[in-house]
Amino acid sequence: MSQFVNVIENFLRGLARAQFFLLAILAAIPAAFARPRLLVQQIYSVGVLSLVITVISGMFIGMVLGLQGYRTLVGFGAETSLGTFVALVTVRELGPVVTALLFAGRAGSALTAEIGLMRATDQLSAMEMMAVDPIQRVIAPRFIAGCLSLPLLAAVFCVMAIGISGGHMIGVELLGVDAGSYWTQIQGAVKLEDIWNGVVKSGVFAFVISWIAVYQGYHAAPNSEGVSRATRNTVVTSSRAILALDFVLTAFMIHGF
Repeated sequence: MSQFVNVIENFLRGLARAQFFLLAILAAIPAAFARPRLLVQQIYSVGVLSLVITVISGMFIGMVLGLQGYRTLVGFGAETSLGTFVALVTVRELGPVVTALLFAGRAGSALTAEIGLMRATDQLSAMEMMAVDPIQRVIAPRFIAGCLSLPLLAAVFCVMAIGISGGHMIGVELLGVDAGSYWTQIQGAVKLEDIWNGVVKSGVFAFVISWIAVYQGYHAAPNSEGVSRATRNTVVTSSRAILALDFVLTAFMIHGF
């Protein structure tokens, strides 16, 4: 029983420390925007370098959706609804969730490792000795870059999975679904509300992943084992948070409670 109480106490203590750390980041955001070159560099590192894996994953997931959707719908004589199936599944769920998981594995872990190595090599301590705030100079630009990059990557993922190289390639080019019917079904089924729900999900995921990544890196133990542990914690904690938040957000969006 005492061990369980200690676990809960440590969790609450860590959560409180993470919240104070987030407040410090939010306070440093205006100063981070005053260094646009640094911000652009971080967006390139976090977002642009994650583009290839997002495009490839979106293409193959769209192809799988096209195959599985056609196999299911053809049994009901509704293969013309393949566009609706692929579009709604991607925009509402797979686009934000899969992109967030990929982002956590690639960009989140990279952020944590980079900041953790700066901690291990005393670069952050050196900044503090020179009266340079490391949260303002190092943490805030990376946090902003993560929050901006993930929604854009999710949009790219959805486009690739819906038509350009995924579902359209399999459904129309390979399986013979009428192209006009495919696109008409998508235009009629996907509403602004569906797109907005995907944007909200990807924005929330981006905020949480970036928060976890910079927090784990900043508070990593200053050695190789500590950096490795922080990187692992980023991926595991972010993945759990994404799946849990996806359920909560979906419940709110569908039922409004």
